[in-house]
Amino acid sequence: MSDIADFESRIAAALGRINAGLDSMAASGAVDADKETGDLDKLNEALEAEKMANAQLEERVSAIKDKQETTIKEMEERIRSLDEKVAELDIQASNLKQVNQQLEATNEELRIAGEKNVGEADLLNKTMQDELETLRATRKADLAELETIMSELKPMIAGGV
Repeated sequence: MSDIADFESRIAAALGRINAGLDSMAASGAVDADKETGDLDKLNEALEAEKMANAQLEERVSAIKDKQETTIKEMEERIRSLDEKVAELDIQASNLKQVNQQLEATNEELRIAGEKNVGEADLLNKTMQDELETLRATRKADLAELETIMSELKPMIAGGV
């Protein structure tokens, strides 16, 4: 952006020189035609150079705007995608909570049955341990996925996007 300010100041200075030159020519009145033509040529060259610089500046500004718009669109799409994933994970977490509650109830029933010697206690314990380990592994995987999503969201939130 400092380039923009630099170009603007250069354009303003060139226009000022042109105006000063025209004013001095008008004030002197009796100036050599050759000198006027030389001064006019210099002023026209300066004006053309500033016009070219201004055109380049406008191209740069346009490119920056396009890039910014593209980046914003990409970020918005990424946020939408992450929002969908978070909603999906919320549903999975809710389902997992329900399954855990059912498993706790079933395990309690199995424990009571085991105390009454209705079944083989070792087999019941192994079954319960296997189910618990499966649930723990599922929970760890879900937490890892949530952490991944949160790590994607934190920079966006901190950046104000």
